[in-house]
Amino acid sequence: METSQTSSPKIKLDFKDSKYATGRRKKSIAKVWLKKGSGKFYVNGKLLNDYFPRANHVMQILRPFEIINQPTDYDVRSKVLGGGQTGQAGALVHGISRALLKFDETLKSTLRKEKLTTRDSRSVERKKPGRAKARKSYQFSKR
Repeated sequence: METSQTSSPKIKLDFKDSKYATGRRKKSIAKVWLKKGSGKFYVNGKLLNDYFPRANHVMQILRPFEIINQPTDYDVRSKVLGGGQTGQAGALVHGISRALLKFDETLKSTLRKEKLTTRDSRSVERKKPGRAKARKSYQFSKR
C-alpha cells in the first residue's frame, strides 16, 4: 500500500563562495552560510517564514541585515539544532552577525553596539533538591 506525502522538494543551493559562522543561544546551535545574493533565506531546507511562523522571531532574525541597511543583499542557508524556537532564533542572529563580520570587518562596531556579536550566555537554571523548581519552594505548613 502506497502513502502519498506532500513534501516540498529538496532545494539545492549553490553556496560555494559563502562565509560560514556558528551561532549559539541556550541549547541551540546554528550553522550559517552567507553569500552575496538577493535575500533568499533557508533554515533546515525550508523558507524562513515556513520554519519560524511567529513574526517576532522573523523580525529578530532579520535585524542584523536591517541594522547594516542591507536587508536583501545576502542569501542565507542555515541549519539549526537543539533547543526551542526562541533559542534557535537567537542562535541564528548570532551566527548571521558573525558571518557578516567575515564579509566586512567595518561592521563590527555597528553590530557590537547592538550586542549581536556577543553570545548570550543566559540559560536555564538547574533544579535544586528539596525545591519544586530552581527557586520555587513547596508550600510551607507551620502545623
